[in-house]
Amino acid sequence: MTRTAKLKIALGVFAMVALLVTPDAAAQVSSTTTTVATAPDAGPLFIPDLSRFVPAANSRESLSASLQIVAAMTLLTLAPSIVLMMTCFVRIVIVLSLLRQALGTQQLPPSQVITGLSIFLTLLVMAPTGERIRAAAIDPYLTGGMPQMQAVGAAGDILRDFMFDQIEAADNADDVYLMYEYAKQKPVPDGVDLKRSDVPLTALIPAFMLSELKAAFVMGFRIYLPFLVIDMVIATILVSMGMMMLPPVLISLPFKLLLFVLADGWHLVAGSLMASVAVPN
Repeated sequence: MTRTAKLKIALGVFAMVALLVTPDAAAQVSSTTTTVATAPDAGPLFIPDLSRFVPAANSRESLSASLQIVAAMTLLTLAPSIVLMMTCFVRIVIVLSLLRQALGTQQLPPSQVITGLSIFLTLLVMAPTGERIRAAAIDPYLTGGMPQMQAVGAAGDILRDFMFDQIEAADNADDVYLMYEYAKQKPVPDGVDLKRSDVPLTALIPAFMLSELKAAFVMGFRIYLPFLVIDMVIATILVSMGMMMLPPVLISLPFKLLLFVLADGWHLVAGSLMASVAVPN
């Protein structure tokens, strides 16, 4: 069989198969294809409905309410930084951490306990300032008698007074001048005293933190000193007895704990920390 004959037979078979396809079958195939092509997706993209929480911004009042909600959420996000930078939390947590190192108890108390105690001592010390903020800013804002920005400004003024009181009580006014001169990029003339209203908040906050760090390290040194004396006495005794291979910390730790417990150290340290914070006028 020649090549031309094979080609003719293949064309004939293809024509017979094409004739066997009926119009109904073709229509069924077409409908199936259409059905598959127009099949719906697995499901629409789920978008939560926030209309019950955020009012529609179709008017000036609604837009203002939405912006207030956004500002409140932003303030809640920055709350830990505010507590860290604008309260006495830094002083308390540093002093308690230095106390733990002076005792030589390694990880006792745990860091979680020290942080928790620092937070609650901070809340106790900051309670008068918090009451002033509530009376001067929060309550008028909630009752509608004060706009949001004015309430924030009133609360900021009270915090400014608290930070200035701590700086002046610790005699660290030089930090305020340092930050103010850097912010203004010019030195303060000799004999000129800065007013509280002249210092911007961006210069006051770092000055307050520097003041708190200085006060914390001074208190930590005073707490550290008696425990250091015990370590030196124990080390001298061990060397005189020829026990150079025995770690002095192993012997001094019970004596330091005994001294701390007999002196009611936790009570004294907590009382000193709270007394070191200046009471607002």
